[in-house]
Amino acid sequence: MDRLDELALFVAILDAGSLAGAAKRLGRSAAAVTRGLTALEERLGVRLIERTTRSLAPTEAGRRLAEQARRLLADYDEALLAAGTERPLHGRLRVTAPVMFGRKHVTPLVIGFMRLYRDVRVELVLSDGNLDLIEQELDVAIRIGNLPDSGMVARRVGQVGRYLVASPAYLAERGVPETLEDLAGHDVIVSVPRPVPAEWRFTLDGRERVVRLSPRLAVSHIEPALLAAREGQGIARPLSYQVAEDLAAGTLVRLMPESEPPPLPVQVVVPTARFMPGRVRAFLDHAVEGLSALAVLHCGGRTK
Repeated sequence: MDRLDELALFVAILDAGSLAGAAKRLGRSAAAVTRGLTALEERLGVRLIERTTRSLAPTEAGRRLAEQARRLLADYDEALLAAGTERPLHGRLRVTAPVMFGRKHVTPLVIGFMRLYRDVRVELVLSDGNLDLIEQELDVAIRIGNLPDSGMVARRVGQVGRYLVASPAYLAERGVPETLEDLAGHDVIVSVPRPVPAEWRFTLDGRERVVRLSPRLAVSHIEPALLAAREGQGIARPLSYQVAEDLAAGTLVRLMPESEPPPLPVQVVVPTARFMPGRVRAFLDHAVEGLSALAVLHCGGRTK
């Protein structure tokens, strides 16, 4: 292992939060990562990381080395780019996104990226669960919603709202709800990944309101819920991008916008900003540019 590889391995351990996570990220065995860290500590004569069975944390010497190592690795990457000596982008890129958003908006981005970089192999993993990027060996994630505090890097590309919608036919038959209390007299359609007590949360006059529901229809994915709403079977509550075309066409109508909760951020997430493979950095920039241009990610604000 050369000296730059040593530093890259050390930074990867800190970014991943574990030796096993660093091994997955670097494509090496856990034993090789452990040997590399031990060799670096022995050569420097200091302990760089305090390790327990559950966690690890850098020592003071480790923090100082990590700060210098990140700068050195970034300077090295920039030097290679400036000299034009980098190989064409190649290798495997794994991207994850929510199912409907991925089908509508991320798949076209991936296709465009593949046209630009023919030597990159892409795996697009569509899931409405927030998959663990390290455990699942994912390079980039598109996430909708607030992120937990973590060491990952996120670039915001827009926001979406959560709308109440119903078809004109349903509203003509059952009337238009004017208040949250009116929802008790309406059929509602909920989309939940697993059976849970049904409730919708709203924001009214700066305060959160919770409405308990007895759904007429409960489904595990949003698309059947939208189909039922279009067919006049009740009121649904999708994300704004999911019904942008319906609202424009008039097949669904937005209800009580003054009660909508604050918009949810849409972000492109990577495990770390340092020592990022060129294909990951290129896709990150490609995705941020493409998603930021989507009109559906800039209409999530509440109507006053």
